Amino acid sequence: MKLRIPFIKNPPLVSVVRLAGAIGMAGRGSLNDHAIAPILEKAFKRGKPDLVALEINSPGGSPVQSSLIGGRIRRLSEETKVPVVAFVEDVAASGGYWLAAAADEIWADESSVLGSIGVISAGFGAHVFLARQGIERRVYTAGKSKSLLDPFRPENEEDVARLKVILGDIHDNFIAHVRERRGDKLDTTKNLFTGEIWLARRAAELGLIDGVGHLKPKMQARFGDKVQFRRYGLKRPFLSRFGARVIDDAVAGIEERAAFARFGL
Repeated sequence: MKLRIPFIKNPPLVSVVRLAGAIGMAGRGSLNDHAIAPILEKAFKRGKPDLVALEINSPGGSPVQSSLIGGRIRRLSEETKVPVVAFVEDVAASGGYWLAAAADEIWADESSVLGSIGVISAGFGAHVFLARQGIERRVYTAGKSKSLLDPFRPENEEDVARLKVILGDIHDNFIAHVRERRGDKLDTTKNLFTGEIWLARRAAELGLIDGVGHLKPKMQARFGDKVQFRRYGLKRPFLSRFGARVIDDAVAGIEERAAFARFGL
């Protein structure tokens, strides 16, 4: 435990929180608000840190969990008066960029992938296959909109229209968050909200990040060579490898790998 002794100046302290993986996926160790909340509380309040650094490596995921985590970061920063700086590793796309935008500054590696400010809903249709196998799908509802885009029935244009309205509303929330956090840093001559992705230097030109830089050199430049780092992050339980959790965690791992693969990672 680090002791704060009166009249003796302690070296600057930076709390480092690792936010890695797809957001809101099933399985142990998932990056979600419930799991990360106590870690963020400790990072902002333990030892009176001078700054909280976020190490982000996420292809995105749940918009709700992204918003909850981002909102928690902002509340804690404002309550404790501790600034937040994000450092992007391989990718901060979609929900991963939502988390990065919760910081006061964003820095990335030259080859980091950033952006994807959009919303996606993907599924499949199996009604033709079922019909060929002589299988009949039977669905009964109370309320005409209760069954939305059932993959085992032909696609319904009204369902698609309703889904697009929902996706559009979530997209508007995402855009509002980015505009609020990045403010006049953004290049207003370009449409940054099409779901496109960029590498770091181009993202910096567009105002989506503050520049190219890595955690330790940046913190040493700001606080001096004696700056200390205290690390926090989710831990995947050892016992999750056994029993019924194996299947859930394996499926979650495949989904997470697929999410990263969309960005060539």
